[in-house]
Formats: sequence, structure tokens, C-alpha cells
Amino acid sequence: MKIRAADLLISCAREGQFPADGLPEVAFLGRSNVGKSSLLNALVNRKQLARTSSTPGKTRLIHFFRIVAGETELALVDLPGYGWAKVSRKERKSWGSLIESYLERRAPLRLAVLLQDIRRDFSEDETLLLEWLAERGIPWQVVVTKSDKLKPMRRGKRLRELKDQLGATPFPLIATSSQSRQGLDDVWRRIASSLEESR
Repeated sequence: MKIRAADLLISCAREGQFPADGLPEVAFLGRSNVGKSSLLNALVNRKQLARTSSTPGKTRLIHFFRIVAGETELALVDLPGYGWAKVSRKERKSWGSLIESYLERRAPLRLAVLLQDIRRDFSEDETLLLEWLAERGIPWQVVVTKSDKLKPMRRGKRLRELKDQLGATPFPLIATSSQSRQGLDDVWRRIASSLEESR
């Protein structure tokens, strides 16, 4: 995918700050330190569009990025990570409310991309989140990150294990690596199909 432009549109701490430009949106969510920022940077071929950190819980705001990919203009949305993070319980609760308000009431949202570290099993957090999205009619896609951390044979086995854990899904899992760029074109194809379906 040829990226013609990639810029931070706005970072929001509350719903009232969400942009009103009407661009179709694709949201990225997942456990803290799953590699959301790294994947976003790799997808748009920029090193520091989304800031990365080895500290879980670094992303505390919702970041909207305006992207021009080929002839398509859209927003990629980086949501705060959930799960363990070096922040207070009160802060984590406020993040959860912010994420939920975005997912449940955001009209331009076209696709929710759930990221899953290939080395971790799906937890109740992920399964409940996918059920929650499905109940609200929000299209979703599971993208497996950090595939380069495993050797090819082990990688294939883990993907089969994750598929079995998840059960039937409308779209197959997409294995990716921000380092080797594996699977990035598949992610873009899924994004393009979700935008096409919503027209």
C-alpha cells in the first residue's frame, strides 16, 4: 500500500474532543505492550508516527492519525492498552470508560482491530471484548503481532493453537511482524474491504 500522507490528527482524553471530520476510522486495540504503536508505524511506513515504549500503559490517550493510503483517506485510531500497566486502578478504570465510549458511540468506526501477541494465549479479556463488539454489530479482525519472535515451525503451531482457542471467526487471523513486515499487506486488504463494505 502506497502511503501518501500520515499525520497525527489529534490526541483525546475525553469523548468531547473526538474529531468531527467524518473520515472513516479503523481502531487498534489490545493488551498493554502488545505492539500497537509498532504495528501502526509499520503499516504507514513511519518510524515515530505512533510513539512506542517498553513500559506497558504508555498510551493513555486516544490518538487519531490521518492517513492517505493510495486514493483512500481514513483515520487509524490508537486506543489505550488494557490489562496490566504501571498506573493506578482509578486511571485504568477511566481508560476503560474512554475506550468503551469510543467503540460504542463512534459513528465513523468501520473496523476494530484486536491485536494479540503470538506468545500469549487468548484470555477472558479478549474473548469478552470480541463478544462485546459482535453484540453491537462492530466489525472486528484479530491481528497476531510479533510473529518474528518465534521460529517458523513454532509460529505455525502457535497460530493453529490461537485459532482453536478463538473458535469460528468471520475472518482468519492475520499474523504480522513490524520488524519483517510480514502480514502488513493482508492487514491493509482487510481494512480496504471493511471500508468498501460500509459504503
